[in-house]
Amino acid sequence: MVLNYIWIAFFLLAAVCAIIQCFTGNTGVFADIINSTFENAKTAFEISLGLTGVLSLWMGVMKIGEKGGMVSALSKVLSPLFTRLFPDIPKGHPATGHIFMNIAANMLGLDNAATPLGLKAMESMQELNKMKNEELRKKNGWTETQVEERNETASNPMIMFLVLNTSGLTLIPVSIMVYRAQLGAAQPTDIFVPILLATFAATLAGIIVTSLYQRINLLQPVLLATLGTLCALVAAIIWGFSQMDKETMDTVSTLAANVILFGIILTFILAGIARRVNVYEAFIEGAKDGFTTAVRVIPYLVAILVAIGVFRASGGMDILIGGINWLVAVCGGDTDFVAALPTALMKPLSGSGARGMMVDTMTTCGADSFAGRLACIFQGSTDTTFYILAVYFGSVGIRHTRHAVTCGLLADLAGILAAIAVAYFFF
Repeated sequence: MVLNYIWIAFFLLAAVCAIIQCFTGNTGVFADIINSTFENAKTAFEISLGLTGVLSLWMGVMKIGEKGGMVSALSKVLSPLFTRLFPDIPKGHPATGHIFMNIAANMLGLDNAATPLGLKAMESMQELNKMKNEELRKKNGWTETQVEERNETASNPMIMFLVLNTSGLTLIPVSIMVYRAQLGAAQPTDIFVPILLATFAATLAGIIVTSLYQRINLLQPVLLATLGTLCALVAAIIWGFSQMDKETMDTVSTLAANVILFGIILTFILAGIARRVNVYEAFIEGAKDGFTTAVRVIPYLVAILVAIGVFRASGGMDILIGGINWLVAVCGGDTDFVAALPTALMKPLSGSGARGMMVDTMTTCGADSFAGRLACIFQGSTDTTFYILAVYFGSVGIRHTRHAVTCGLLADLAGILAAIAVAYFFF
């Protein structure tokens, strides 16, 4: 329901902004809007088409992992933590392993691997959702229509999982450092520690906010110990990378990500062999699911990307940034950070759009300017909330998102505020 209102709002706000622009002399704005609808619809299809191969590959690998027992083994290891953070998922359920694999891929910056792993996790949680609703149907005498309505409603585990994704916890922001190097930054890796701090703040805020909505007690010893360990791990990574120069950092981070990625594939295959699984047939079975999922995602992607494109083409984003700049100036605040805000505001809407804003800010203001660095921190501090919601919920037919959008955007806000604070502290 929330996405419905947001989607409508994009078009209504775009219409208002376009009318204002017409009165100020920009009579071509409506042509820009219409062109944007065609371009973004095409982009949405191309993204889905590009996902097909990757989805087929990784869902095939995950099927091997399932039949080889690796997903189940991961579930058992993580049960003490996940039974508290995802209390509605039964202990040892394969969904736990899928969730962990997705989060691990995101932390390493392996976007191509993270998406199909996340879609597999959503499918597992939707199966649990349907089983629970069927039990409630028998218990409460619900009609088939009522059951279908509940099947299209996001469950608590789905929402917690989505928020963990949208908060964008990334330990190794390789791509951002590469862009900085290409645009002439004196020290492309100088944003590594600030990004790590900002994205950790966003993730922590997302967990806390979602737990409050779902009434999860975060003071449980296991959760406190886990969060403490994560803080220590972040500190250790910060210290380790701070001892390296640029070339060493790039080499180590890239090598670690690729070795871990290939290690997952190889481990799953070996586990399948050990269990006498027909590895090839298992891969084909999973790959077929990947193709089907990619097709299901297309209409959801078209809807959200077209709405975002229309708002951007109408000049709505420019008006918003100008208004914020004026408000900050009137309040006597420092407006240096406002030049980087387009990246922060675009990030929940479009990853490629935010990347373009980041590059534009570095090109216009300088890669080593305050705004240029802050734009990079914004880019790395959170993820594309609406894109993730559209793709992940769309893949399993979820229409009623409940508090997912609210929690995701609050995590984004925490990441933005942390990014600004960290940027002023470091630069």
